[in-house]
Amino acid sequence: MSKLLIVGTVAFDQIETPFGKTDRILGGAATFIGLSASNFSIDAGIVSVVGGDFPLDYIKLLNDRNIDTTGVEIVPDGKTFFWSGKYHNDMNSRDTLITELNTLADFNPIVPEKYKDAPIVMLGNLHPSVQSAVLDQMTETPKLVVLDTMNFWMDVALEELKEVIKRIDVITINDEEARQLSGEYSLVNAAKKIHEMGPEYVVIKKGEHGALLVHDGKMFYAPALPLAEVYDPTGAGDTFAGGFSGYLAKTEDISFENMKNAVIYGSNLASFCVEKFGTERMLSLTKEEVTNRLHEFKILTQFEIELT
Repeated sequence: MSKLLIVGTVAFDQIETPFGKTDRILGGAATFIGLSASNFSIDAGIVSVVGGDFPLDYIKLLNDRNIDTTGVEIVPDGKTFFWSGKYHNDMNSRDTLITELNTLADFNPIVPEKYKDAPIVMLGNLHPSVQSAVLDQMTETPKLVVLDTMNFWMDVALEELKEVIKRIDVITINDEEARQLSGEYSLVNAAKKIHEMGPEYVVIKKGEHGALLVHDGKMFYAPALPLAEVYDPTGAGDTFAGGFSGYLAKTEDISFENMKNAVIYGSNLASFCVEKFGTERMLSLTKEEVTNRLHEFKILTQFEIELT
């Protein structure tokens, strides 16, 4: 069975959108990545840290979906990473209300022996030094390393981020982050600049406007599926990353042509994530629903035209 190593936060989120608000619920980048990747029947393992306040029921929930949590460190007297945010009416912008690093502040990632030879590594949004520390522990060079990051690390740890970017194959960031990292407004030029930093493939996530894949002068664009209602965008980008990396781990094909399919699978799964608060929709998702929506994507993106 194909292996996928996932590194990122397992956390508590508290969310408010125009459609309602939640108390502390299960969240975190690694959580969404893992739940998304679990749709591909692969051997996925998470490396993260939580506090003694983290319910064991949440650990069981991940295990029940064949997500290995032996790499999740539990600090008995510590508290789990907590994030609270409020989304604006357009659902594309938000205000961070509270960020409590807690156990994440001193996180020293330990990769389980079982996953030190994983062919696909998904580095979720964390401090670049943590992402580098994970790569240092791999006993075999991965076939593909995918990295997600955010503008916060560009502000506070840019040089460390540039160093880890040199070591990866794919970077997934949103359009605002791509512009900040590259200094270019045009996303085409931004992708070229980022490619020169190290990654062979650049994936620029554009939220409700889809995703752009760029490699060696070639481009592929996948639209987002138009949805009647979006309740909570939290975790959509991580769900995309989980679908993207999970599909590549399952197929064991890292060609540009297959990455096009991976982008579609990622976009497809992300479209479910936003339909409920937190992880609720991903936990109720069925294989039939995934397949049916893939057909919707196919209809949305295919057409016949007579060229003269």
